[in-house]
Amino acid sequence: MSDDVQAGFVRIRLDLSYDGKDFSGWAKQPRGQRTVQGDIEEALKTVTRSTETFELTVAGRTDAGVHARGQVAHVDLPLELWAEHREKLLRRLAGRLRHDVRVWRLTEAPAGFNARFSAVWRRYAYRVTDNPGGVDPLLRGHVLWHDWALDMDAMNAAAERLVGEHDFAAYCKKREGATTIRTLQELRWERRPGGVLEATVKADAFCHNMVRALVGALLFVGDGHRPVEWPAKVLAAGVRDSAVHVVRPHGLTLEEVGYPADELLAARNLEARNKRTLPGSGCC
Repeated sequence: MSDDVQAGFVRIRLDLSYDGKDFSGWAKQPRGQRTVQGDIEEALKTVTRSTETFELTVAGRTDAGVHARGQVAHVDLPLELWAEHREKLLRRLAGRLRHDVRVWRLTEAPAGFNARFSAVWRRYAYRVTDNPGGVDPLLRGHVLWHDWALDMDAMNAAAERLVGEHDFAAYCKKREGATTIRTLQELRWERRPGGVLEATVKADAFCHNMVRALVGALLFVGDGHRPVEWPAKVLAAGVRDSAVHVVRPHGLTLEEVGYPADELLAARNLEARNKRTLPGSGCC
């Protein structure tokens, strides 16, 4: 599948962040709900005085209520438009966008770059507190309150058994025609100053609800409702378990997206489009 930039256009990489509280996720919605993609595309159209909308491609489509600190997207713009507006475009977007979404950098992307398919990993953080008094009011939009004491060592012991390449069907909302095989590169918990527990979840890609389902399973281990072995047994079963609770979105933040060296971008772009199977699985 070719991803060549159309003649007369230039591909621009956008580095951005947003507070997901008032967004219905990243992707534009048919009923006109407010979305991150919709806001940025509309602002871009307005500040460049364009008659057409230039569509963004994003590294990871976040759900409603999920935040992003290190989101990446790209957009293909006409060369003339980019040449005319490039020096002032960032400041003009800042003046047009609402305060809960910001574009921090606009750069010409190297050959072969695709914000979604060239990425080699995405890193999320989920933040939760087990403080019996609740969540710090200044952090309430970004930290989940879990009303049970949590054993971080037990949670990390359970998390270790989930790392690697697996079929995460038990932790994903299935989408027709999409694989649920992922390589989970890192899953660990740390208790930060102030008592907030932070999960680092890093993978080559994520399927729908995967991070929040994994966190929900590990919280059940941490509060003693399930044994350390339980999340791995759920994974091995390969089907959704009604006992796996998908935690609320506001504790989740996309922190960073990783890309290979410029000369490897095109190859990664093609590789990521191939539907994966696990070793020993049938082809048909």
